[in-house]
Order: sequence, then structure tokens, then C-alpha cells
Amino acid sequence: MNSPLRLSLNALRAFEATARLHSFSAAAAELSVTHGAVSRHIRMLEDSVGLPLLKRSAQGASPTAEGQRLADGLSSAFSLIQSSIEQLKPGPLTLACSESIMMYWLLPRLNRFRDAHPEVELRFNMSHGPVDFARDNVSVAIRLSTIDAPKDAVRTDVVPEWVGPVCSPQYLRQKRIKSVGDLARARLMASRTRPSAWEDWARCSGQSDMELRVDESFDHFYLLIQGARCGLGLANVPRMLVRDDLTSGTLVAPLGFVRGPNRLSIWIAPHLSRRPDVVKLVDWLHDELRATEP
Repeated sequence: MNSPLRLSLNALRAFEATARLHSFSAAAAELSVTHGAVSRHIRMLEDSVGLPLLKRSAQGASPTAEGQRLADGLSSAFSLIQSSIEQLKPGPLTLACSESIMMYWLLPRLNRFRDAHPEVELRFNMSHGPVDFARDNVSVAIRLSTIDAPKDAVRTDVVPEWVGPVCSPQYLRQKRIKSVGDLARARLMASRTRPSAWEDWARCSGQSDMELRVDESFDHFYLLIQGARCGLGLANVPRMLVRDDLTSGTLVAPLGFVRGPNRLSIWIAPHLSRRPDVVKLVDWLHDELRATEP
């Protein structure tokens, strides 16, 4: 009987990171080693298994068919190892959400969570894309329903996202926006993270035939909202991000809000779903989201 291959754990980690990131440099940065070390590890691994595992090019590296199968298995294995360690010695509770949700929705409400659960230590991960719970050390994530959750995530779609145009009171008076037809004389703004915001809003408003041209785009919602506050134009945004501005009168919503195409979801790392502090956080998030977006 053939003896099993004895493969270097460092080589396996270097390969998994490179295959996932499609980059030797990015893998080296993630693992805190040199580009050369990653390259040597992978070459040694390929020599050991007798197969090419990566297709190298000037643009980076992509796994071969055999390499992809190995990378998928390694990713699952490393996640399982990390999860097993966390179950022995749980790390801090970490919530992942976008910068805009953090700034405009979570921070104004965070004292309520701390007052209710002063014993819970909570950390944050600012991101809005896919999540690897083990690799990113994330316990709970707030995400849009358009983003694919990890296969093993405990996922709940909590509330629909309501969207609409907002602007400063001064801009509203200047442009006299009272109906959808008045948008033709407004400067329309959007976020590059949501380039189809106006198109989605028009469709959900029953105005699919409208031609709406975006005049200016900002990299993030928090910049877009600040632009609207400063009177730069009409911004199409999720209501949850501007609810406090609407209450204070800093922003107004001349055409109201409509139920958008997305839902807000909560993802929970499966190995942490029964931890008492995770349960407290998730219950609180559910209640706050439902109060914000009834």
C-alpha cells in the first residue's frame, strides 16, 4: 500500500491563499511572508503531488481544475480548524457591516445595546462583501440579500430595504421638487457601490419607462449622504441610513420611499450560533432593524 504524502502545512496554506486571492503578492501579505516564500512553497507542493496546481500569468495566478479542487478542500479544512479552536477558546464577538451602516445606523443606536448588555464585548469588521467567518474572524454579519452567504451560515432575511431620493431642505426649495416629473431639473447623485439605485427605484415606483441620468457618483454612501446634506443634489439612498437626518430635518424625502428589491439579512457563524453573547446581539439587531424598517 502506498504511504500517504507528507505535505508541508505552510505550503498548503500558501497555495490556498494564492488560489483564493489569485495573487502571489496578496497571499504573501495575508500570510505575512515574502512573495518568494509563497512561490517556493507552491513549487514544492506541485513537485510533491506531481501536478501543476496554478496557471501563472502577468495578471496573477489562477488554479487549474485539480488545483481548484484542492483549494476548495483546504479552505473548508482551515475553516474547520479555526472553528474548532474558537469553540475551545472563544474570541471576541465581532460584527461585520458596511461603513455606512456603521456610521449612520449602528453607532447612533449602539449605546442601547451596551446599556442592555454591558457584559458583552463587541468588535467590528468594516466590510460589505462576502464573508469567511473563520478567516475574517467574524461572528455576525449584516448584509444585503444580493450577496451570497457562506454555505454553512445561519441566515435570516430580517426586513425589506426601503429606498428613495433625499436632499437638503434648501435644495428642495430651489428646485421645487414635488413630483416624479420634477426630477428632470434636479441633479441626480448615486453611490458607486449601488450604481443601479435610480433604476431600481424607478422600477419599484412603477416608473420603469423613466430615463434617469446620474449626474454624479460617490465612492460610498456616507459621501453621497454628505453631498446631499450640502445641497449638491438629490441622492437615492436606503431609508435606514438617513432616518435620523429625516427626523432632525437635515434631509427631506420629497417623493417618499418605496420598498426596494433587496432585503437586509443577518448571517451568523454556524459554530457560534448558540453562544450567549451572539444570541443577545442577534436578537437586538432583529429588534432594531424591525423598528427602523417596519
